[in-house]
Amino acid sequence: MVEEYKYQEITKKIIGAAMQVHKVLGNGFQEVIYQRALEIEMPYFGLNFKREFEMPIFYRDQQIGTRRVDFLVEDVISVELKAVIKLEDVHLAQAINYLEAYHIEVGLLINFGSKSLEFKRLINSKFNQRNH
Repeated sequence: MVEEYKYQEITKKIIGAAMQVHKVLGNGFQEVIYQRALEIEMPYFGLNFKREFEMPIFYRDQQIGTRRVDFLVEDVISVELKAVIKLEDVHLAQAINYLEAYHIEVGLLINFGSKSLEFKRLINSKFNQRNH
């Protein structure tokens, strides 16, 4: 049985673009290099996105600041990039916290720093349409 995920087609394309970047560049570069390469690659996958997009951060439905998300894809998916040897729980927790603070339902955490591309699909369990 194949489970359907919200925005599955978009996340597949993002992961495909990231795999292409990792295939060409390998690991060992700084995060910004992968960010620039992914910016070039994503249009080949038909993806619309904003890079380094300034997102409002909310607390109790009040904006308390802003933070730049690495990519906001199709206005619905937050993509955070890392270039570390191994993804740690702290990276996962941080990415989930961003989803909650941005009021975004789905996100991807992508790590280019390991020998094989690592990615995690993230769901904001606190998301509801009221916040949108």
